[in-house]
Amino acid sequence: MQPRISSSSLYRQCPRLITHLTALGDVPEQVAISPQLLHLVRLRASQLNGCGFCQHMHADEARQGGEAQERLDVLAAWREISGFSDQERAALAWTEALTLISQKPIDETVFQAAKAALGEAGLIELSAIIVQINSWNRIAVGFGFQPGMK
Repeated sequence: MQPRISSSSLYRQCPRLITHLTALGDVPEQVAISPQLLHLVRLRASQLNGCGFCQHMHADEARQGGEAQERLDVLAAWREISGFSDQERAALAWTEALTLISQKPIDETVFQAAKAALGEAGLIELSAIIVQINSWNRIAVGFGFQPGMK
């Protein structure tokens, strides 16, 4: 598949897109969300959205950040695998709830678990990250961005 619009053309014609979406991903230091958790969240949302470009990029970033390949291999089945922490489970459930919001309403227990695991500030910041990756996924899928495969 050929890209419909190249990423370089998009960025050249709409530089504010990079500026604003990148800013959504700037998590303040005082919020305790680990880079590893952010990688998992971005990868899981990209899986749900069918964004191969972002899946490739975020899996690679996660591995570079020290994430185990075996956890990445089973991320889509995180509910069934014991290798994810309670905080990761809460964040992944919240990621799925926000990403799939058009398909079903958010369950209050998912919200409460995420808030308990991350705190209010952490949940707000995580939500900004989820908004960011869902936006990038829509752009990448819509314009047909392709990952650089080896």
